[in-house]
Amino acid sequence: MNSSRTLIGGLAASCIAVGVGLASPATSFADDAGADPAMPGPVQVAAVPTSDDADPAAVTACSAFAEALDGTSVYYGDFADTFEGSDYADPAVSDSNVVGRTALRQAAAVAMTAAGTPGLQAEIADPMRTWSVDATKLLVKMGLRIPGESLNTTATKMNDDATRAQEACAAAGTHA
Repeated sequence: MNSSRTLIGGLAASCIAVGVGLASPATSFADDAGADPAMPGPVQVAAVPTSDDADPAAVTACSAFAEALDGTSVYYGDFADTFEGSDYADPAVSDSNVVGRTALRQAAAVAMTAAGTPGLQAEIADPMRTWSVDATKLLVKMGLRIPGESLNTTATKMNDDATRAQEACAAAGTHA
């Protein structure tokens, strides 16, 4: 009984975080990527060989998730570097915040789509979904200009989710 309450509570919190992310003008509409070259675009990922017996659903999902991770690490990393020792009032932090949130929003959508790949094993899909929700939480926190440790905690959770997904992809004979 207690585990179902925990699951329901976690699901409710996730839904609230996603809802806030979708409803917040600061994160949903103000910084959509357009023709601005400073905005994140698709990240080119080098092809990594997969085993001959790799599950096709895993190959598809894990490849998409790898692209999401690569793009996010670049643009969120730039924000984190700029933010360190500064604050949101700094124009450089403000600019990298917009780009970082845009990258997180795009990557969260890619990860959630990858997790929904037909035939994908739950061991792979679940950490991708969790990563997507955590990415949404992080972009909401950035949009609300929440400082330091809260951002670090969420980024750490994302790293843990990514590691779980990468390990599951490796076990399926592919990469993420």
